[in-house]
Amino acid sequence: MTIKEVSEKFDISQDTLRYYEKIGLISKVPRKSGIRNYGEEELKNIEFVICMRNAGLSIEALAEYLSLFKEGDKTIEQRRNILIRERDKLALKIEDMKKAYERLNYKIDVYYSVILQKEKETFDKK
Repeated sequence: MTIKEVSEKFDISQDTLRYYEKIGLISKVPRKSGIRNYGEEELKNIEFVICMRNAGLSIEALAEYLSLFKEGDKTIEQRRNILIRERDKLALKIEDMKKAYERLNYKIDVYYSVILQKEKETFDKK
């Protein structure tokens, strides 16, 4: 796949793909006639990086994890600890988002009640 196709498939910019490659979050992509040619392995790697970034992992944490991954099985415990740390951060974010969601619903209900009350007052005046 070309960089344009990958960009469209994952809904990320071509610049982001180039940046991820430049800083080592994704491996160097083989070129065919000077054009990046993404294969299945690169696509899996990109999908993983995007998933982790969407979960809130910083580029630094992800780079640390991937660096350890390249070192092999001797780093399994360290990688696991990174994922646990990041999962715990995500759990806190989810709780904060749930609270914000509940607050939004409360405010929407309040405004709905005010609107209904005004409509009732307008109707009663007629």
